[in-house]
Amino acid sequence: MIMDRRDIEKLTSIVGRGNILTDKEERICYAYDATNQLHLPGAVLFPASATEISRIMTLANRQGFPVTPRGAGSGFTGGSLPVEGGVVVSLERMNRILEIDEENLLAVVEPGVVNGDLQMAVERLGLFYPPDPSSMKFCTIGGNIAECAGGPRAVKYGVTRDYVLGLEVVLPDGGIVDTGVATIKGVVGYDLTRLFVGSEGTLGIVTRATLKLLPLPEAFNTMMVTFKDVVDGAKAVSAIIRSGVVPTAVEIIDGVSIGCVKDGAATGIPDGVDAILLIELDGDRGSIDRDAASVKDLCLENNGLDIKIASSKKEVKALWRLRRALSPSLARIKPNKLNEDVVVPRSKIPDLLSGVRDVSEDKGLMIPCFGHAGDGNIHVNVMYDARDKGETERAWEAVKAVFELVVRLGGTISGEHGVGTAKAPYISMELKPPVINVMKDIKDLFDPKGILNPGKIFQCHRGGSDEGP
Repeated sequence: MIMDRRDIEKLTSIVGRGNILTDKEERICYAYDATNQLHLPGAVLFPASATEISRIMTLANRQGFPVTPRGAGSGFTGGSLPVEGGVVVSLERMNRILEIDEENLLAVVEPGVVNGDLQMAVERLGLFYPPDPSSMKFCTIGGNIAECAGGPRAVKYGVTRDYVLGLEVVLPDGGIVDTGVATIKGVVGYDLTRLFVGSEGTLGIVTRATLKLLPLPEAFNTMMVTFKDVVDGAKAVSAIIRSGVVPTAVEIIDGVSIGCVKDGAATGIPDGVDAILLIELDGDRGSIDRDAASVKDLCLENNGLDIKIASSKKEVKALWRLRRALSPSLARIKPNKLNEDVVVPRSKIPDLLSGVRDVSEDKGLMIPCFGHAGDGNIHVNVMYDARDKGETERAWEAVKAVFELVVRLGGTISGEHGVGTAKAPYISMELKPPVINVMKDIKDLFDPKGILNPGKIFQCHRGGSDEGP
């Protein structure tokens, strides 16, 4: 959609001449995310307040041009792509931590605050914000709220929605609402806060969030366990959870992923290792020591080969650096990937990993798997070369086969990446028509003109460079 010159002038008057981009070269920077799609907006705006965003939405609602909210653009499903043009509203200027309330264990933040920056700020005060996406060093709280982001610590502490107490939100018609409470309990009326969390910016634009904090745990224990067979590693995860031990995180890395990391760094991982579990415990020192002993025994009972316990903060960081390096390291296999964040019941992880290997062999593609085994959330990465048409087609066939497998196992096709454009063609595999219709009715109620982040969740737009089926 080409923007009207008069609308551009009005938008400029709202945000100021230095806070709008209209040159093509500058707009391209806001035309993509972590997918390989490209959708050029007509303009990019950098508002500094809810009032400015309200004025933008009022104008958009009147004139009918699309508005796409954007955080750091680190999403894997196209949620921040301006698939119908219009304007991108970047929230990067709204990046203040407004308050950290040590007495009531709360933080009030703007949406552009980087997750990792918030974590460091509260930890300096002996507090703890658990949601920790792998992109925490650059992803923003607003984006985390839009996608209901998780991370390794979700097995014990839950995901973003479990820490959002209240929101300030600008609606598609320009209205501003405050939802939720600043207390732990609150049941007056519908829970609109949870409705907005995970709605992928299709119902409103979050401009302020009140977040729950926890006391920082006294101590941590981080260990790495190697296995000769990835299925043994998956069985060890089930055994740990079944035992009653609740780890902070249990990450699994399969053999294909291990090979990529080993090719790029000196890891000390011996040959013949087909799986790694990265396990973290937290709490008081006495309980950690007891739980660590139980975890070690359970891993050995499930054919664990070697157990390394980090003895310093430096070693802990090195182990987590290994995990966070996985995604970029996969480029050593193929230049392109379809990164799917499926979830199955934890007892079904062995079936999922075995099934994915069957798909890999059937399609002739490498599909490395790693992720948050403690909550059943596995990142399945279908590797391919987009320059090869046949390989690209097989890659999308593999994605569909994996989703079919996940649904058969009682799982879900997205645990933390959302639907966006990438998974829109597949939601009917999981959701029944009456449920989808209710969701569409909610979208229509909030956004009857369909101007806010259009083309997400319920439709698949095909204008990018790598759109899939």
